[in-house]
Amino acid sequence: MTAAERISLWLVQLRAAGEAAFLARLAIAVAGGVALLISWLQPWDQLDLIPLIAIPMLVATVILPDSLAGLVFIIVVALGWVFRAPSEVNWGLVVTGIALLVVHLATAFTAQIPSYARVHRDSLRRWLLPGAIAVLIGPVVAVAVAVVRGADVRGSLVVTVGALVLSTVAIWFASGEKLGRD
Repeated sequence: MTAAERISLWLVQLRAAGEAAFLARLAIAVAGGVALLISWLQPWDQLDLIPLIAIPMLVATVILPDSLAGLVFIIVVALGWVFRAPSEVNWGLVVTGIALLVVHLATAFTAQIPSYARVHRDSLRRWLLPGAIAVLIGPVVAVAVAVVRGADVRGSLVVTVGALVLSTVAIWFASGEKLGRD
């Protein structure tokens, strides 16, 4: 297949894209942009390499959500925080974490369906509850980490990891998934 044929095929699929695929890709773009913008607005010195890698990966994630570009984007933005950010939990870290979570969930949803597929509202509702729970748990875990950290409790890492595991279990059961195969 020539490059012109690939571009023509991609444009046809883009025109035939369903509303759910379009909204999910829009969510990826907006949440990824928020994560990059919040990182860029922080007062600490960020590596210049972060936006040079993250921006093309975000564009690639929107275009090809089933590629590794989304994972690379999330890792690059997170590593930018880990290497240069101060160690305290602040609003920028929480908002960036929530934005990266939305990128992850929207990419997972979008990667499961072809761009031209029509998705029923029940499928969207199935993703809405776990997504909303995951987004709301982010600030709760951040507050818990700040409280535990400020109290100088031994084993605060264990408490934080335990809270994240319990949050994951709550999301799993709230989504109505079964543990075994049907």
